[in-house]
Amino acid sequence: MSWWWVVAAVIAIGLFGLYLSMTAGRLDALHKRIDTSRLSLDAQLLRRSSVALELATSGGLDPAGAIVVAEAARDARTAADEDSSATDRADAETALTQALSVTLDAEEVAEVRSAPGGSELLAELAASAQRVQLSRRFLNDAVRACAQLRRQRLVTTFRLAGHTPWPDPVEFDDSVPVALVASSS
Repeated sequence: MSWWWVVAAVIAIGLFGLYLSMTAGRLDALHKRIDTSRLSLDAQLLRRSSVALELATSGGLDPAGAIVVAEAARDARTAADEDSSATDRADAETALTQALSVTLDAEEVAEVRSAPGGSELLAELAASAQRVQLSRRFLNDAVRACAQLRRQRLVTTFRLAGHTPWPDPVEFDDSVPVALVASSS
């Protein structure tokens, strides 16, 4: 009768080890998803700043608005290229969003749309701005899921995350200018 207890204990320990292994695998997959989402967001942010810079240099915007958008796009690209902190990058991206929102009112969008190639440029800017929103949302969802899993008692007790740094969400204003959304509908 005592050997049944030994077999039951071995099976229980095996199942517990399997559960820990599966949880560690889920955690690793979430960390990989965060990394790929972060790379995707970086690519979309660079694309948005490129299109904004192209719009600023196209001649479709008024000169003051073109300067504001060009400087904000340049600052966003510079923040991405340098080893700047996450807050500096978020501030630069928020500044680009605000510059686009202030510059692209309904009249300006109509004027750019009437210029040669302007409607394609505005459509590309609207699409890239929406892809930035989606990429940031996917990244923050992955961060939220990972943080929720890492807070579980077994994960912290058995240090299943290892030495991986705690994932941080990315927060900045990524709204699409209202006039741009209204004109692309």
